[in-house]
Amino acid sequence: MKIIAITGSIGCGKTFIANILKSMGYDIFDADKTVKYFYYNKKFINIIKHKFPESFDEKGVFVKRKLRNIVFGNKNKLKELENLIHPLLKDNLKKKIRKKCKTSDFLFLDAALLYEMNWDIYCDYVILADVDKNIQKQRVIKRDNITEEDFKKIYELQINNDLKKNMVDVIINTGYSEGIIKLKLIDFLKDIS
Repeated sequence: MKIIAITGSIGCGKTFIANILKSMGYDIFDADKTVKYFYYNKKFINIIKHKFPESFDEKGVFVKRKLRNIVFGNKNKLKELENLIHPLLKDNLKKKIRKKCKTSDFLFLDAALLYEMNWDIYCDYVILADVDKNIQKQRVIKRDNITEEDFKKIYELQINNDLKKNMVDVIINTGYSEGIIKLKLIDFLKDIS
């Protein structure tokens, strides 16, 4: 089985590419979606409550936006949160690999922080989702209902796509139609098969 990462800065279209591949019948490990499930786990929420008590409202209810504001405004707090999340995420990835290694030719790993987590060492190939920065910014502001300032904070915490372009096997511009992107993916998969 070959492991192929899909990466790119926030709003560049990783999920769009992953959804196209999913519609083609391929297995996807979505790092962001997996992390979202952690926030429904009581044990994990209790750890968050202990480490980041200010991310809960006056009734003791967890407010993810508060946590996001805390960590995106403080690199040390972000690192503290990543130290909680990344080991759990890695365990989930290993389980998925073990489950699929005998039955699938490819496993796609949708991970924005691929290089930040050093997960590229697990991958045979890397696809970079890329798009014009203005389109990227507008996508994120609209999708996440955030300000331009919040987008800038998030953007600056990630390795930007210009640096990633020299580290990947193929770059796919997600500003094109789904049909064109699908053809590019088919061509890439033919080349590596």
